[in-house]
Amino acid sequence: MQDNGLLTLSQMIYDYCGLKYMDRLSTLKDKISKRLNELGTSHLEYCRFLKTSPNEWDVLMEILTINETYFYREENQLNECCSIVLPKLREKNFNKPLRIWSAACSTGEEAFTLAMLIQESGKFPQGSVEIVGTDINKKVLQKAEKGWYHNGSFAFRRIPQNLFKKYFEEENNGYKVKSSIQNMIKFQYLNLLDQTKVSQLGKFDVIFCRNVLIYFDQETTKRVIKSLHQNLSPDGFLFLGHAESITDMALGFQKVDSDKTFYYRKESVHDEKVRYISS
Repeated sequence: MQDNGLLTLSQMIYDYCGLKYMDRLSTLKDKISKRLNELGTSHLEYCRFLKTSPNEWDVLMEILTINETYFYREENQLNECCSIVLPKLREKNFNKPLRIWSAACSTGEEAFTLAMLIQESGKFPQGSVEIVGTDINKKVLQKAEKGWYHNGSFAFRRIPQNLFKKYFEEENNGYKVKSSIQNMIKFQYLNLLDQTKVSQLGKFDVIFCRNVLIYFDQETTKRVIKSLHQNLSPDGFLFLGHAESITDMALGFQKVDSDKTFYYRKESVHDEKVRYISS
């Protein structure tokens, strides 16, 4: 027998953040069972609770979002960005800071790694690169803002020792990112489906939105990518996860293949004209 309350909840979640549980109701039921027991409520009553208590969405996002990440993840992309992409962009835009957006930044490892590699390159003076990290989960953002990780954390499992020794300092049974790195990054809450808030972030030269689209259906994926496209500067670059592809979606991006990875460049007006003529 179908649980109408659970189905209603799945639709509310989809509308709110794009996570699709309509065809995975048993998974959703398992994920939220503990919270519903704490509140002593049913699925349908919980739907009403979300409407009258909007702060409950923060709790629900902590339950539903997956925050598996670590420093130096998919290092080929990180190295490509910091050694190839950013220096070229710097040549074109010498008079203004480059802006990087780490969308769905989780506990901050991706943003911090980018900052470390940028500083390590020695090619970018202080203040010439700005990094913004956003996430829909406020709890993980609090951890990112602190920049502290337990000494037994899996977050360190791939980071090169030279970066670890240079950019972290011991503190309270863990390690804290040094202030020189933290000062390069601003973390803030953001729902990627909130077009108004997304547009307020302004233009970026590079956007990292890795391992996010795998949780969306095609309709939501297109919606998010179109939004990211609007936030990219002309000839800006988009890095997605290796399991994510937008090559065949005609969303205004050209795939860039390098020796060890791939990513996307925002099409220029010239590219669009050529594509239109060739078609």
